[in-house]
Parts: sequence; structure tokens; C-alpha cells
Amino acid sequence: MAKLRADGAVIHPDCEITDCAFGAFTEIGRGSRLAHVAIGDYSYCDRVCDLANAEIGKFANIASFVRVGATDHPLDRASLHHFLYRSASYWEDAEDDDLWFDKRRARVARIGHDTWIGHNAQVKPDVTVGHGAVVAAGAVVTRDVAPYMIVAGVPARPLRARLAPDLAERMMDLAWWDWDHARLRASLDDFRSLSAVEFIEKHA
Repeated sequence: MAKLRADGAVIHPDCEITDCAFGAFTEIGRGSRLAHVAIGDYSYCDRVCDLANAEIGKFANIASFVRVGATDHPLDRASLHHFLYRSASYWEDAEDDDLWFDKRRARVARIGHDTWIGHNAQVKPDVTVGHGAVVAAGAVVTRDVAPYMIVAGVPARPLRARLAPDLAERMMDLAWWDWDHARLRASLDDFRSLSAVEFIEKHA
């Protein structure tokens, strides 16, 4: 694993990065493509991810081959093809459709703090994955996911709560993801050894 940095992201080779912002201790895996994405502190994506038009919280764990905010095509037009909006690539006297790209960028996917998006999963535009939630490998998320919920399938459906609702609420109130780097280090042994209940009881 790469040595991470407090001043931004470690970006591995063969990535394409467009208009993105990276928090402290972030990491972007080899061959990933990111466009119009903000990634919070300590979050990472593994190899060959495709993230677009997304806000990703802190401590997000994004496995390989994940796609977030996949762009869409015009379903109500005579054609689906991108010659409609990438027109300058086909004709010298045509311009790209900037309004279409603005519309795409406005459909933001949001991934909460301390989340886990499994291998080859997809999160569609305009969807929010709540804090602490887990998206199983291969799932396609088309609707919002409640905090601390585990979802799976195509389309994704709730499997079970990761934490009981009252405990999930207390964990969100604690908001440990907002602690500074020194406090995280000081609490490392507790993160490693205590259950969620014990952790809350000690730190709330």
C-alpha cells in the first residue's frame, strides 16, 4: 500500500482526472477515471473505478471496478447516440451540446461517510448512499440507501441493518469521521478492539 499524504491524494498510474477535489489521505487506484468528483478525507477507490458527478464523504471504501454516477443517454430523442451532444467530434461546423453536459453534472450521486461500495457495484446518478452503509459486490443502486443499511442485488434491495437503528443514530451523532488526525490516532486501539456498542459507550 502506498504511503498516504496529508496534503491530498496519491494517484496511481494510468488515471484520468478531470475537475476533481481530494481531501487528506485519499488514494485513487490504477486505471481509474474521475470527472467532477469531490472526495473526502481518508477515502479511496481501488483499481479501474469510474466515478463521475459525485460527492464522496470521508472514510469511504470503494472497491475495484465500481461505477458511481454513470452518465446517461437521451431516452426521449430520436437517437440515444452521443453524436447528439458530442457533435464537434463528428462535424467541424457543429458544437457540443453544453446544456446536455450541464444537465448530467447536475445529477449528483452522494456517498456518505464510512461507507463500503463492493467490487463491480454501481451507484446511479441522483442517488444517496447514507453514512455507514454497505453496497454488496455487483449491486446496482437505483434508490437512496438508508444510513447503516446493507444492500445487495439488481436493483439493490435492503438485506439488513449494519447497526441497530438507535446505535446507528448514536454513531452519526458521535460523527467520529470529523475527528482530527491526532484524535483518530489516539483512539486507534479502541477502533481496533471495541465493538460498536463499546466504542459509543466510551466516546459518546
